[in-house]
Amino acid sequence: MTSQISSSLQAPASRPALAAAPPSGGTWRMMLAMALSGTIGLLVVESGLPVLWVVWLRCLLGGLGLAAWVGWSGQWSRLSWREWGWLLLGAAALIVNWLCLFRAYEYSGIAIATVVYHVQPFLLLLLAALLQREPVPLNRLPWLVLALVGVGLSSGLLGLAGQGASQGQLLGIGLALLAAGLYALATLATQRLKRIAPAQIAMLQMLAGSLSLLPWVWELRDQAVFGLRAWGAVLVLGLVHTAWMYTLMYTAFQRLQAQAIAGLSFIYPVMALLVDLIWFGARPQPVQWLGMAMILGALAAYRRSERKT
Repeated sequence: MTSQISSSLQAPASRPALAAAPPSGGTWRMMLAMALSGTIGLLVVESGLPVLWVVWLRCLLGGLGLAAWVGWSGQWSRLSWREWGWLLLGAAALIVNWLCLFRAYEYSGIAIATVVYHVQPFLLLLLAALLQREPVPLNRLPWLVLALVGVGLSSGLLGLAGQGASQGQLLGIGLALLAAGLYALATLATQRLKRIAPAQIAMLQMLAGSLSLLPWVWELRDQAVFGLRAWGAVLVLGLVHTAWMYTLMYTAFQRLQAQAIAGLSFIYPVMALLVDLIWFGARPQPVQWLGMAMILGALAAYRRSERKT
């Protein structure tokens, strides 16, 4: 694992090589990043901190960790004005995405927020087709739909729809939908920065987020109570689930097309549902096990269809 961490963060021999980075290595990085993403909700809940504080500390700690790595490894390139524009657009979309998603956890729970959030593969394909003219993979859409239905069955969202959702749950669903659209936008913005090292992109976005949120965090300074558990959760969230994970994920974004990113994104809800099962003691019903099997089967079929083309 140490060698994988080093290889995922290592600066390329030259900037032209980065710009022409081959697709190899993008798949395992995306898979690992999505598996880590599935445990974020656990850390947010266990921290016991206000959402704004969690996002700010994630930005601050992740940005400082990435700054140390970028400085030590020499992964720095001067950005053009156009690149600064894409980077700041991606940063704004990413930070507001976190705020919306973490707040959705409070209103509708991790499982429901996660399934709603995973309309984002479809939003990503739609935006990529509209903005980047990438073809929509019509032959693979059935597998994405099957995976989304599987997530719905696994999370219990379909049962909730039959019973009627409360006002708070509806608000959580709306926030998760907004977060999904912002995540898709951040993904496309990052794909425009192929010349820049992923660690540098993530570092600048995190530091921009920490500076922009500071005034609001200061207003809530009396509401944050820090104990050992809270510090442990935010340190892991900042250094592992931000500094390392976003380097993995941004490298994958630069090497994979939107179609591949969309398919691999369904690893995230599988991991989130496993966290509910193992950590929070959830007892899945048979229909929920069926849903998880549908997600895994659809993901395998999607990957197989990719290799045939």
